[in-house]
Amino acid sequence: MHDAPSVNYPVGRSRWAAALAGAVWLGGAAVTLLWSAQPEVAAWRLAIGWTAVAAAALFSWRAWRAAPGGVLAWDGTAWTWARHGAGSVRGDVQVALDLQRLLLLRWHGADGRLWLWLERGSGRERWDEVRRAVYSRARPAALPAGEPPAAKP
Repeated sequence: MHDAPSVNYPVGRSRWAAALAGAVWLGGAAVTLLWSAQPEVAAWRLAIGWTAVAAAALFSWRAWRAAPGGVLAWDGTAWTWARHGAGSVRGDVQVALDLQRLLLLRWHGADGRLWLWLERGSGRERWDEVRRAVYSRARPAALPAGEPPAAKP
Protein backbone atom coordinates (compact mmCIF):
# COMPACT_ATOMS: atom_id res chain seq x y z
CA MET A 1 0.00 0.00 0.00
CA HIS A 2 1.27 3.47 -0.87
CA ASP A 3 1.41 6.29 1.63
CA ALA A 4 -0.98 9.18 1.13
CA PRO A 5 0.71 12.15 -0.56
CA SER A 6 1.17 15.50 1.13
CA VAL A 7 -1.79 17.74 0.47
CA ASN A 8 -3.15 21.17 1.38
CA TYR A 9 -6.91 21.55 1.15
CA PRO A 10 -8.96 24.76 1.47
CA VAL A 11 -11.78 24.76 4.02
CA GLY A 12 -14.54 27.34 4.16
CA ARG A 13 -18.24 27.77 4.75
CA SER A 14 -20.08 24.80 3.38
CA ARG A 15 -23.15 25.31 1.23
CA TRP A 16 -24.13 21.73 2.07
CA ALA A 17 -24.01 22.46 5.79
CA ALA A 18 -26.16 25.54 5.18
CA ALA A 19 -28.65 23.50 3.14
CA LEU A 20 -28.80 20.81 5.83
CA ALA A 21 -29.39 23.36 8.59
CA GLY A 22 -32.00 25.08 6.43
CA ALA A 23 -33.83 21.82 5.76
CA VAL A 24 -33.90 20.93 9.45
CA TRP A 25 -35.11 24.43 10.32
CA LEU A 26 -37.83 24.29 7.64
CA GLY A 27 -38.98 20.95 9.04
CA GLY A 28 -39.25 22.46 12.52
CA ALA A 29 -41.06 25.52 11.21
CA ALA A 30 -43.53 23.32 9.28
CA VAL A 31 -44.28 21.22 12.36
CA THR A 32 -44.77 24.38 14.43
CA LEU A 33 -47.08 25.79 11.75
CA LEU A 34 -49.17 22.60 11.74
CA TRP A 35 -49.28 22.67 15.53
CA SER A 36 -50.41 26.32 15.42
CA ALA A 37 -53.38 25.33 13.25
CA GLN A 38 -54.69 22.96 15.91
CA PRO A 39 -57.71 24.20 17.87
CA GLU A 40 -57.41 25.05 21.53
CA VAL A 41 -53.65 25.57 21.69
CA ALA A 42 -52.76 28.05 24.40
CA ALA A 43 -51.32 31.32 23.12
CA TRP A 44 -48.37 31.16 25.51
CA ARG A 45 -47.40 27.74 24.13
CA LEU A 46 -47.54 29.08 20.58
CA ALA A 47 -45.37 32.01 21.63
CA ILE A 48 -42.78 29.63 23.07
CA GLY A 49 -42.89 27.44 19.96
CA TRP A 50 -42.41 30.32 17.52
CA THR A 51 -39.71 31.84 19.72
CA ALA A 52 -37.85 28.52 19.56
CA VAL A 53 -38.20 28.48 15.75
CA ALA A 54 -36.83 32.03 15.52
CA ALA A 55 -33.98 31.23 17.93
CA ALA A 56 -33.07 28.14 15.92
CA ALA A 57 -32.92 30.22 12.73
CA LEU A 58 -30.68 32.80 14.39
CA PHE A 59 -28.42 30.15 15.93
CA SER A 60 -28.07 28.27 12.61
CA TRP A 61 -27.28 31.42 10.68
CA ARG A 62 -24.71 32.63 13.22
CA ALA A 63 -23.05 29.19 13.41
CA TRP A 64 -22.75 29.06 9.62
CA ARG A 65 -21.33 32.60 9.47
CA ALA A 66 -18.77 31.70 12.16
CA ALA A 67 -17.67 28.50 10.39
CA PRO A 68 -13.89 28.33 10.31
CA GLY A 69 -12.01 29.04 7.13
CA GLY A 70 -8.45 28.08 6.44
CA VAL A 71 -6.23 25.35 5.09
CA LEU A 72 -6.06 21.76 6.30
CA ALA A 73 -2.70 20.18 5.50
CA TRP A 74 -1.29 16.65 5.63
CA ASP A 75 2.48 16.24 5.31
CA GLY A 76 2.58 12.45 5.43
CA THR A 77 3.12 12.27 9.17
CA ALA A 78 0.82 14.85 10.76
CA TRP A 79 -2.14 17.16 10.18
CA THR A 80 -1.99 20.93 10.55
CA TRP A 81 -4.79 23.49 10.51
CA ALA A 82 -4.17 27.12 9.61
CA ARG A 83 -7.01 29.62 9.96
CA HIS A 84 -6.98 32.50 7.51
CA GLY A 85 -4.61 35.09 8.92
CA ALA A 86 -3.26 32.87 11.72
CA GLY A 87 -0.45 30.39 12.27
CA SER A 88 -0.79 26.66 11.83
CA VAL A 89 -1.59 24.23 14.65
CA ARG A 90 -0.89 20.50 14.73
CA GLY A 91 -3.73 18.14 15.47
CA ASP A 92 -5.69 15.11 14.43
CA VAL A 93 -8.73 14.56 12.23
CA GLN A 94 -11.47 11.96 12.42
CA VAL A 95 -14.07 11.31 9.77
CA ALA A 96 -17.57 11.89 11.13
CA LEU A 97 -19.45 11.71 7.81
CA ASP A 98 -18.32 10.65 4.35
CA LEU A 99 -20.69 11.28 1.44
CA GLN A 100 -18.02 10.79 -1.27
CA ARG A 101 -18.20 14.43 -2.45
CA LEU A 102 -18.49 15.84 1.06
CA LEU A 103 -16.55 15.09 4.23
CA LEU A 104 -17.39 16.19 7.75
CA LEU A 105 -14.26 16.01 9.91
CA ARG A 106 -13.65 16.47 13.63
CA TRP A 107 -10.47 18.42 14.24
CA HIS A 108 -8.70 17.94 17.58
CA GLY A 109 -5.81 20.35 18.05
CA ALA A 110 -4.09 22.43 20.68
CA ASP A 111 -6.51 25.25 19.86
CA GLY A 112 -9.54 23.09 20.63
CA ARG A 113 -12.04 21.10 18.62
CA LEU A 114 -13.66 22.09 15.36
CA TRP A 115 -16.04 20.63 12.83
CA LEU A 116 -14.71 21.03 9.30
CA TRP A 117 -16.77 20.50 6.15
CA LEU A 118 -14.67 19.60 3.14
CA GLU A 119 -16.35 19.82 -0.26
CA ARG A 120 -15.06 18.38 -3.49
CA GLY A 121 -15.72 21.65 -5.31
CA SER A 122 -13.28 23.57 -3.07
CA GLY A 123 -10.25 21.80 -4.49
CA ARG A 124 -11.38 19.33 -7.12
CA GLU A 125 -7.84 18.56 -8.34
CA ARG A 126 -6.76 17.57 -4.78
CA TRP A 127 -9.94 15.82 -3.64
CA ASP A 128 -8.64 12.27 -4.13
CA GLU A 129 -5.41 13.10 -2.29
CA VAL A 130 -7.19 14.58 0.73
CA ARG A 131 -9.51 11.58 0.92
CA ARG A 132 -6.54 9.21 0.87
CA ALA A 133 -4.81 11.27 3.55
CA VAL A 134 -7.87 11.31 5.81
CA TYR A 135 -8.06 7.53 5.75
CA SER A 136 -4.32 6.83 5.91
CA ARG A 137 -2.23 6.37 8.99
CA ALA A 138 0.93 8.34 9.70
CA ARG A 139 4.16 6.66 8.72
CA PRO A 140 5.44 4.64 11.70
CA ALA A 141 8.73 5.61 13.26
CA ALA A 142 11.60 3.36 12.23
CA LEU A 143 12.48 0.67 14.76
CA PRO A 144 16.06 0.36 16.01
CA ALA A 145 17.99 -2.38 14.22
CA GLY A 146 17.39 -5.86 15.56
CA GLU A 147 14.40 -4.91 17.71
CA PRO A 148 11.17 -6.83 16.92
CA PRO A 149 7.95 -4.80 16.37
CA ALA A 150 6.37 -6.19 19.54
CA ALA A 151 9.18 -4.67 21.61
CA LYS A 152 8.16 -1.11 20.71
CA PRO A 153 6.07 0.47 23.52
